[in-house]
Amino acid sequence: MSDMRLIVAGAGGRMGRALTRAIAESKGAVLAGALEAPGSEMLGKDAGVLAGLPANGIKLSADLWAMSKEADGILDFTVPAATIANVAIAAERGIVHVIGTTGLSGSDNAVIKSVTNRAVVVQSGNMSLGVNLLAAVVKRVAKALDQSFDIEIVETHHRMKIDAPSGTALMLGQAAAVGRGISLDEHADRGRDGITGARKPGNIGFASLRGGTAAGDHSVSFLGPFERLTLSHQAEDRMLFAHGALKAALWAHGKKPGHYSMADVLGLADI
Repeated sequence: MSDMRLIVAGAGGRMGRALTRAIAESKGAVLAGALEAPGSEMLGKDAGVLAGLPANGIKLSADLWAMSKEADGILDFTVPAATIANVAIAAERGIVHVIGTTGLSGSDNAVIKSVTNRAVVVQSGNMSLGVNLLAAVVKRVAKALDQSFDIEIVETHHRMKIDAPSGTALMLGQAAAVGRGISLDEHADRGRDGITGARKPGNIGFASLRGGTAAGDHSVSFLGPFERLTLSHQAEDRMLFAHGALKAALWAHGKKPGHYSMADVLGLADI
């Protein structure tokens, strides 16, 4: 099979540059296009040079329709509005859409899922092997421990991150909720300030820390009578997310239309 031709969305940003490097470092894929927002000062610049590589002749463009004509997939770690704009074009072109964008609303996710009867979408709040293994373990532990164990999720990211809790934290919260057999929307406690009263039994708490250049630290604590269990993951470089996204794209190439997750890619869906 020939190399998978991939477009990097948000190619001028930090994650976009990491994705460009991951494609250059890996076998089985080639860069077919570099997408950037209309009006960006990055438009027209060489994607390779921006990523710290030799020039590759692929200039950043805002025209996804044109560049997707000869592509097999798009790696999309942008912002919700951009991702939703990309969804329709990717589906119309019939290319794989790997979505790592966080901060998506319920209506955004509904739009994404609406195209999966005719398009291949791999979507995850985190593309790393370690985090997805962590989520599988969290689900198992939450199922094993009763509500006498409170669940608290703490995440730390760099100062430039614009959404909270992180998509990974919410993914871990969802894993815990599934393990408990409850709805995360109905049991999430996403902020405490002032006189809050006692903790509500069965809720899943979230705390978000922002600062420095942290790539992403997450911990899930189960706090019970006289004992605590904490499961954690530390990301040391965003390249791990880039390589995970590339793995997802290569896995999805040729799959039937549907909505997939990294748990599917890594064979963890049944854990």
